[in-house]
Amino acid sequence: MRRFLNLFVNARLSAQIVKELLSILRDPRSRIIVFVPPLMQLLIFTFATTLEVRNADIAVYDRDAGHWSHELVARIDAADFVNEIHTVHSPEALRDLIDRRAVIAALNIGPEFSRDIAAGKVGTVQVIVDGRRSNAGQITVGYLNTIAAGVSAAIQRDTVHANPVAVRHWFNPNLIYRWFVVPALSGILVFFSALMITSLSISRERELGTFDQLLVSPTTTFEIIVAKTMPALAIGLVLGLMMIVAAAFVFRVPFEGSFWLLMPSLLLFILSVVGIGLMISSVSATQQQAILGAFAIGVPAVLMSGFATPVENMPTLLQWLAEAIPLKHFLVIVEGTFLKAMPASDIIANTWPLVIIALVTLSMAVVFVRSRLE
Repeated sequence: MRRFLNLFVNARLSAQIVKELLSILRDPRSRIIVFVPPLMQLLIFTFATTLEVRNADIAVYDRDAGHWSHELVARIDAADFVNEIHTVHSPEALRDLIDRRAVIAALNIGPEFSRDIAAGKVGTVQVIVDGRRSNAGQITVGYLNTIAAGVSAAIQRDTVHANPVAVRHWFNPNLIYRWFVVPALSGILVFFSALMITSLSISRERELGTFDQLLVSPTTTFEIIVAKTMPALAIGLVLGLMMIVAAAFVFRVPFEGSFWLLMPSLLLFILSVVGIGLMISSVSATQQQAILGAFAIGVPAVLMSGFATPVENMPTLLQWLAEAIPLKHFLVIVEGTFLKAMPASDIIANTWPLVIIALVTLSMAVVFVRSRLE
């Protein structure tokens, strides 16, 4: 008898899962929406979300007009990141170019620049940066500083003036931005895909009127949660695998870690996101509310995940909140797995928070759905 009941429950649960999959994938347009946009976004965002500065316009106010100032300007003009050099002859003209956003940075070369370098001193240049583009401006300053240091080193050959610091970048020696961006984008796009699929699941049924049928059916709350979870989990895993393959073979990001450690982490990550999505869906009366709720949760989660700025730079309160964001932990895992063969101990240190988040969010989803059924 018990076996028969178990079989009945399993068959009923299987029917629920099939129904959920069909509701998502039976329409060709739905299949396209589920799979095509994330892959297109991966291709587009990889080139749009660049940490490099290209085609920068630089203004130069040369009050020295000596040999080494001309050498500095020539080297900047020949740099790959520079689009055009704007030569000005007054502070007002320099200020006007920055005010109009015509240039991202301006060099103010003092009258003693060439004389200082010829005397063996360090030639200094004032760099004025457009603070409205702070991130790109700081990167540009780094490029200009490297060029200026090269001009000074051209005449300072003795060891007294040699630069004692040799910089070596581990895990990404050439600072190729795609090696950082593509793995992170894979996690972000899987996060939004799983979040949107589950956020719309219950609210879609409520709009169509089929949710009322659950009130009179023998389906339990646990079965409803499992039925809503499995399709999102399966689709998220497929998307995650496709993006990992694209990162490794299309964008040539080195995969140094263990694939078999990354997959369970991806599974736990999607489970934790599914719980959040089900919570949003259970409290949303319409699909429009569910979409707004997903973006209200998703956008801050991405901003606080460490993708754009390090979590360590945030206020202490936000650092604590970031620990409850599954994307924060998965980004550490996926980036470490790709670039530095993250050991199992470090992966486990970031997967156990995912387990806790998944248990909490799925448990709260059960409570919310039960309250709706009652």
